[in-house]
Amino acid sequence: MQRRWLVGLLACACALAVVATASGTKPGAGSSTGIGSVFVPNPVQQLGDETLTDQKDSDAAVPASAYHDVTLTNLDGSGFLNGDWATVVSETGNAAYSPSNTFQYTRSDDRFEQVMAYYWVTQSELYLQKLGFGEWLPPVDMQPQRVRINQYGADNSFTSDHPTLEVRLGKGGVDDAEDGEVILHELGHAIHFSQGFAFASEQADAISEGFGDYWAVTVGDVVRQADHVATQEPLACVADWDSTSYTSDVPHCLRRLDDNLHYPNDLDGDVHDDGRIWSQALLGIRTALGNLEADTIIVDGSMNFVGTTMPQLAQATVDTAKELYGNAAKNAVFAAFHARGIL
Repeated sequence: MQRRWLVGLLACACALAVVATASGTKPGAGSSTGIGSVFVPNPVQQLGDETLTDQKDSDAAVPASAYHDVTLTNLDGSGFLNGDWATVVSETGNAAYSPSNTFQYTRSDDRFEQVMAYYWVTQSELYLQKLGFGEWLPPVDMQPQRVRINQYGADNSFTSDHPTLEVRLGKGGVDDAEDGEVILHELGHAIHFSQGFAFASEQADAISEGFGDYWAVTVGDVVRQADHVATQEPLACVADWDSTSYTSDVPHCLRRLDDNLHYPNDLDGDVHDDGRIWSQALLGIRTALGNLEADTIIVDGSMNFVGTTMPQLAQATVDTAKELYGNAAKNAVFAAFHARGIL
């Protein structure tokens, strides 16, 4: 889902101006916390119901039990969904606003997707900081990450760093911002952009696609457990809800992290296909070390990566594991990459 598009400076300036004007004409909430209704991370994963379909954003399509009221943190007090780690822009309706920071909508209301974007972008950054980024490790995407809702009039999303780092979530079928794992996948690219990751080859792009899928799974699982939400679907299945619109196999998955592909024999030149080799290696590291050590190693290992092949970044990740946690971690990381044929 990562593409680099050039967006007109004038268009971005206008979007910013709209947000600024709206903020200036309404009283702020004056608080950094609020409440919002979201999916955690999506209704199919929670309910295990593979028969759910979009039905044109109908509220009746998704049971009320799939919605969860969560605490929205790090808000700027303006009454809009802007904060320390997320800035939401919508092009399909009014910006979500509440003088009491209460953002409880259902999916028939476009503002629901704005709440989803704010919550999952913020949770991703808070998780990075929990891992130590911005404290004892270099900061990663430590900014109000711009996210644009339904900007792209098709069932696709992408992240661009031109002219500014921005996640853009599309519509069509299940709107992409309705699935927390789609949001997190795009944040995987934003993480790489913020790290100085060089998208210098097909394999480098595939690495970022694979990392995006992995980031969707690992953060989605961490937040789900923290929010005490059940799961009924395989951990390795990405975007269970969004993919109901374009897949026929059950379970519905955008992609999986357990397809047993190997480097280099299974490379086919498609960045999404090839990314599955990388994502399964990352899931193997998580299985061996747990999410905290694994995700710290994986993210830190990608810092300032300017290589062009999977073995290059795999070796850098092995070296990072040894530096951070010693030989046992190094051996576990090597084993996960070796199992995929990368090392």
